[in-house]
Amino acid sequence: MRDAENAAFARGVSAEALMNQAGAGIAQAVQQFFPRPGNCLVFSGKGNNGGDALVAAARLKRAGWHTDVHLSFPESQCSDLLRRKITEFRDTPPVAVAVVAAVSAANPSRAHTIILDGLLGLGSKPPLRDPILAACREINRLRQERGAYVFAVDQPTGLDGDSGETDRNCVVADFTVTIAAAKRGLLADNATNFVGRLEVVPLSDLPLEPADETVACTASLQGLLPRRPFDAHKNQFGRVGIVAGSRGFAGAATMCAWGALRAGAGLVEVFVPENIYEIAAAAAPFESMVKPVKSYRDLIEEKIDVWGIGPGLGRDNAPEIIELIQRAENPMVVDADALNIVSTNVSILKNCRGRRLLTPHPGEMKRLAGNQKISRTELAEKFTGEFP
Repeated sequence: MRDAENAAFARGVSAEALMNQAGAGIAQAVQQFFPRPGNCLVFSGKGNNGGDALVAAARLKRAGWHTDVHLSFPESQCSDLLRRKITEFRDTPPVAVAVVAAVSAANPSRAHTIILDGLLGLGSKPPLRDPILAACREINRLRQERGAYVFAVDQPTGLDGDSGETDRNCVVADFTVTIAAAKRGLLADNATNFVGRLEVVPLSDLPLEPADETVACTASLQGLLPRRPFDAHKNQFGRVGIVAGSRGFAGAATMCAWGALRAGAGLVEVFVPENIYEIAAAAAPFESMVKPVKSYRDLIEEKIDVWGIGPGLGRDNAPEIIELIQRAENPMVVDADALNIVSTNVSILKNCRGRRLLTPHPGEMKRLAGNQKISRTELAEKFTGEFP
């Protein structure tokens, strides 16, 4: 990340230009989850992480948000660029809200909808020290006691962006809006409960080299969903086959059908056992086609572009499910009970005709790969190396 920034500076891109882009992206992320203007409290350190937060705050202010700022250090100790953004924030219409010197100075009767954590950014490491420590405690208190939603700027304060190590008073964020690319520490197993939902803000002036590893988020996935022509019809957008559901679990098949339709599938066919057909057909989306199945082997020759198999399926027909997983030629998402069936003989994954995407939760992964004392990332890399 530092190398990319230095290369951008060498091309004549200013730190302020990057800050303005980052702040705009942060404000957009806030408004994505909170479309209506509310109340915002910004906690700023003395560096450029605080500047990103101030740019976002100014944009929210212009959009009608009531925004207060808490500076953890005297303004004279802040970076030049941050001081400039403080001035711009003060001068931003429509409401001239003064920068407050302490949290207690904010109106206690006004419930702050969101908090922007702009205390520390890239390169910061635990342990925390005052006054940042006190600010982190206050953020967590407001989240716990007042129900405020916390947006961390780039990374939660108190979390090491490289290792994922956290201070005991690390900010607990509901959303982390990270700049340009996700930092490895944000994806560490022990970081999950501090990072919350992760959003990546791409910077047009800070292009990064393609990486072998990416994080699935709006920025990385939007290119996979191109704009559709106005004269398009359903047969142009793929046929999805859902193999799911059993007695007592008909809802799993229905949920899969809704998911496939919302993802943009042109046609969705839901294959369920005969004994739940009427229930599934009544509950499924009108746009989907629910079909009763006598034998899952019969599905191998179905004209399906991509399969989803497993949710609520049960294990009563394991041999047929294994045969379908192995012999279906088109891509297949293997989930839930289908994974449990595969876990009895994982080697079948080496003999599949088409590509298979496995989506296990930790318990299912344990059954697939054994109880290995390594991180989830390492375990996934090891498993996909054996079953590419």
